[in-house]
Amino acid sequence: MMDTPNTASTFDVEALRGQFPALQQTVNGKPLVYLDNAATTQKPLCVIDAVNQFYRLDNANIHRGVHALSARATEHYEAAREQIRHSLNAAAVEEIVFVRGTTEAINLVAASFGQRLKAGDEILISALEHHANIVPWHMLRERIGIVLKVIPVTDLGALDLSALPALITSRTRLVAVNHVSNALGTINPVQEICAQAHAHGVPVLVDGAQGLPHGLVDVQAMGCDFYAMSGHKAFGPSGVGALYARRPWLDELPPYQGGGDMIETVCFDAVRYAPPPAKFEAGTPNIEGAIGLKAALAWHAGLDWPSITAYEAQLLAAATAGLKEIPGLRIIGTAACKVPVVSFVIAGCHPHDIGTLLDAMGIAVRTGQHCAMPVLAQLGAPSGTVRASFAFYNNTDEVTALIRAVHRAHALLS
Repeated sequence: MMDTPNTASTFDVEALRGQFPALQQTVNGKPLVYLDNAATTQKPLCVIDAVNQFYRLDNANIHRGVHALSARATEHYEAAREQIRHSLNAAAVEEIVFVRGTTEAINLVAASFGQRLKAGDEILISALEHHANIVPWHMLRERIGIVLKVIPVTDLGALDLSALPALITSRTRLVAVNHVSNALGTINPVQEICAQAHAHGVPVLVDGAQGLPHGLVDVQAMGCDFYAMSGHKAFGPSGVGALYARRPWLDELPPYQGGGDMIETVCFDAVRYAPPPAKFEAGTPNIEGAIGLKAALAWHAGLDWPSITAYEAQLLAAATAGLKEIPGLRIIGTAACKVPVVSFVIAGCHPHDIGTLLDAMGIAVRTGQHCAMPVLAQLGAPSGTVRASFAFYNNTDEVTALIRAVHRAHALLS
């Protein structure tokens, strides 16, 4: 999964770029170079058109109406659920729960699975985690006294899996790790982590926010129990995502929220919940977001992934090599297995100052701590980094533009 082929890429990036209106604009009089894809990706025309068509022709609430618009909206919404099942290779459509994104998916698991926990139970996360996969478990620690344990990270920004066997104990109740580090680009060996955890009867939650945008995901081959994803990271709309969970967990866990559509019957004495996935989907959802996400994932699944993976590896190699030539620049996170994300610092230059100068040159990067304070502090970047995160619609001219702009920013700030 997301291995790097050694063959040269024949990927036609310019043909693909034409599908993204946002990439055709200028910023501060310069052609936009959009390198903030780990924060959110741009949207192809097929996604924009799908959302537009819903509002123009099919806008209605789902599941409740007998009229034509409601029936069409419901059909489109449930087709989106099937598309997510297909894109993640889940065993059944009932294993896909719509949420607002990865953060809500993790909070759903923490809230529902957390009701099984008691003081002294252990949750195992990694030092590479986004705050969204730290804070919900910290809240459980504050509320009921669970123990939070951490898989360490090496100086290269890779997980030290040699520590994993000793960290899993008879009190371990869940392992929660990310698929790909948003701050460093490190691809974690989640299949190996799942195998080790399952050998001890421990379920695994994978934060997949950064995983799906860079390749096809197979949750059955991975072996995880839960997989969380966000639409806006995967070329779809904001405010929508999904939690994959194996059906036995969805049957067993209690609801996350209460309200319409997650019930079968209600009286003042008792409530009978609907079966999964409806049990976890209270209230009117982001219908248009789900429809846009369907369009994004169907488009995403039809791409030439072997060529794209090779092409992304070329972007990463070119950006890494060029940036390393800049005096005083240090790349944070140099694991062997990465997606095209380059985080760096320059001695004597604050990341925010570099980012501001790059923006003046039309280059969009992210600066700061990237919701990953612990790992950046450990790797010697407590004030944050400049992060250039590439998608497969970026081209080599943009790599060159980034390197030249960082050279110039360094000269100005020095």
